[in-house]
Amino acid sequence: MKKLILLSLILAFVASINAQTLDKKWGAGIGLGAYGPLNDEGVGLMPELYLSRYLSPKLDLMLKGDLGVFRSKLMSDVDLANAFLNLRFKLGNESKNFRPYLFAGPGFLADNRTTGMNFDLGLGAKYYISPATAFYFDAGYLNGIKSVTVVGARHVTDNIWKATIGMEFDFGKAKDTDMDGVSDNKDKCPDTPAGVVVDKNGCPVDTDGDGVPDYLDKCPTVKGLVSLNGCPDADGDGVADIDDKCPDTPKGWKVDATGCPLDQDHDGVVDALDKCPDTPVGVTVDKNGCPVDTDGDGVPDYLDKCPTVAGPKENNGCPVVEKTVEEMVAPDMKIEPVYFDYDKSNILNVEKAKIDKLVSLLKANKDYEVNMTGNTDSKGTEEYNMALSKRRIDSVAKAITTSGVKQNRIYKEKPLGETKPAATNETEEGRALNRRVEFEVIKTK
Repeated sequence: MKKLILLSLILAFVASINAQTLDKKWGAGIGLGAYGPLNDEGVGLMPELYLSRYLSPKLDLMLKGDLGVFRSKLMSDVDLANAFLNLRFKLGNESKNFRPYLFAGPGFLADNRTTGMNFDLGLGAKYYISPATAFYFDAGYLNGIKSVTVVGARHVTDNIWKATIGMEFDFGKAKDTDMDGVSDNKDKCPDTPAGVVVDKNGCPVDTDGDGVPDYLDKCPTVKGLVSLNGCPDADGDGVADIDDKCPDTPKGWKVDATGCPLDQDHDGVVDALDKCPDTPVGVTVDKNGCPVDTDGDGVPDYLDKCPTVAGPKENNGCPVVEKTVEEMVAPDMKIEPVYFDYDKSNILNVEKAKIDKLVSLLKANKDYEVNMTGNTDSKGTEEYNMALSKRRIDSVAKAITTSGVKQNRIYKEKPLGETKPAATNETEEGRALNRRVEFEVIKTK
């Protein structure tokens, strides 16, 4: 029997050494209980102390000492002393506050001036009131040894019952490689960067549950996309809402870095709606993004030399007009532009001769009519310049009709504002050439 008990002690010691690779969780307990021999020879007090070491989720190793004192029917204050090396088998889940257990192990007993090996066994439970503090209560059986009583010198074997209540205090630091407060044995994310807030499993907190932890999430309180650092993208254009200047872009439209629809030719019509996405910069376009073609001849105004009169593409948008004999022999039928002072629409005296020439030509050739276009320099707003060019046309038209030419001989009037400069607007000389009304004499019959 002694060899069996010694072997049990050796096995328990080896188990404790192997257990040092785990969390190394220690506990110290202090308790007070009642005890008495099973032959009903009185009841006494039994204080106890123990030191326990965590071995596994199911086993603890305990070194415990019990002292039997103040037992009735005895004259001596101290009755017995017993030391045990117990294994505590845990029946419950470590995550619970209430944790029942069984215990057993070999011991060394001093009783009635006799010493020897013995064992104990029993059951109990702990109730944790904090992560490291618990009340415990247990009941057990202590196997006795044959001893000789002081009084009467008779041989007795005191097999003892006991019941104890006490407190256990756990201590010891578990291994925590990433120092997040969750031991490696319980840490599901053992490589969390230092300083990151983690949950009970040791993983970085993800408040919005989008798969991007808060410390990497640019939008930690709103569920978003992993590809956009945890931020949402309501219009699905690949630009996060917090950076998107056009958050309501229709699905499928191409966008720039700001999340706004692309307009690669900068004509004010987005590519998704632009039927002419390669229009040269600066060209006036219609609602479809295509260059304006005023006369509808298929030649856009910026390429059309006669933008107000339809003509074939081969003739640069101008009509093919058969010249009269007079035209072929009289190059002076071409009328020079009438020029204006800055921000003025009244006709200068020096320009009236050009209008007189035009009036004479129209009166002499009943089959001819005239088209007029009005222009300005680039000073002022586009809207103002467009109105100014219209006033200049009106001024010239009034001079023509006042001279006896009917209004219907003026075939078309087209104000162009600053859109068709004849010269640079960077110099005063150039701007002076741009302040003009031009004429196009055409044969209509």
